[in-house]
Amino acid sequence: MHAIGVDIGGTKIAAGVVDDEGRILAQTRRDTEPDDAASIDAAIADAYAELSAQHPVKAIGLAAAGFVAADRSGVLFAPNIAWRDYPLRDRVAALIDEKVDIVVENDANAAGWAEFRFGSARDVDDMLTLTIGTGLGGAVVSNGALVRGFAGVAAEVGHMRVVPGGHYCGCGHEGCWEQYASGSALVRDAQAAAVAFPDRAQRIVELAGGRADKIVGPYVTKAAEEGDELAIQLLAELGRWIGEGAASVAALLDPAMVVIGGGVAAAGDLLLEPARKGFGDQLSARGHRPEATIVIASMGNDAGIVGAADLARL
Repeated sequence: MHAIGVDIGGTKIAAGVVDDEGRILAQTRRDTEPDDAASIDAAIADAYAELSAQHPVKAIGLAAAGFVAADRSGVLFAPNIAWRDYPLRDRVAALIDEKVDIVVENDANAAGWAEFRFGSARDVDDMLTLTIGTGLGGAVVSNGALVRGFAGVAAEVGHMRVVPGGHYCGCGHEGCWEQYASGSALVRDAQAAAVAFPDRAQRIVELAGGRADKIVGPYVTKAAEEGDELAIQLLAELGRWIGEGAASVAALLDPAMVVIGGGVAAAGDLLLEPARKGFGDQLSARGHRPEATIVIASMGNDAGIVGAADLARL
């Protein structure tokens, strides 16, 4: 059975028809306004009309960045889109003439499920996926089942407190893991280093057009790949935070695999090796237990679409 997966971002949606083997058969995009929830509803309905005209579709999965209700009907809260107790499923259904099942999923859960079903974690039953971008999202699969929790908002691992009194987080608290293990953290630290150590940051700033305030993650990665010492150090620090935090999650959930996705995953071994070291250094009872493998996600930017579509079938 074909299903449509929709990956909803702050300024656009990406939608695709996905078969039961995880292959995307057709794809489309629409621009949206994050402050206008109705524009997102309309974009989803329009994308559905385009895609369903080409392929028979029985279900739609909507991957949303936010706290998704336990019944998968809507979004309780989203940090970057105007969703507050928003009945996304029903609003989209009202714009679609055909009878089609619609479910809402957390975007990190959708991406993690794609890795579990078709990607890097397809050979394990217990895994943790970390989606590392502007923030830090998480997805947990335990004994082959996606962990949602009683209210539907489990696996928000980015908001575990790792530094009491640490950096302020957009969730309203301080010291959350995502303030140290995210693309935003990498940029913050790179910009600070450029001010404090201009000589050492010369290559990174050069890639940013000579302006420290224009540094973004890909510039750090590129400089590191060229052998820049500061850039390598910045990625190593990010990797350490990822690994150490993952070890804390492992103490609770004992995953067989940790999958790292999101934009910073492009750094590859420059990120993976420090993450593996940080994980091992903080893993409880190390040497007396099997250890999770830490790998890069394989589904790329299609993960949200594929995972949302597959979950819509369940």
